Amino acid sequence: MLKGVTAMSQELMPLEKRVVHVRFEGQSQDIAFGVLDIGDLSNDQDMKSALALHFNTPVPKFASYMIERHVNGNVTVRPEAVFG
Repeated sequence: MLKGVTAMSQELMPLEKRVVHVRFEGQSQDIAFGVLDIGDLSNDQDMKSALALHFNTPVPKFASYMIERHVNGNVTVRPEAVFG
């Protein structure tokens, strides 16, 4: 089966079931979109600001974090990988 066909045929989960999987300060957490008050129109900066508020930390702490949006609607936020 083609990768593109699989990704296109998968539907988004309802907003109330979506989570942000975040790796922050050595811990992984799944946080519901509703807890962070984000949605489909939230951009990367909105997500980083919501996470900073959730973790009670300055927004710049998330400046180098990568945001990966998945075809099912979930999001992964993680530190930038450094190799070498």
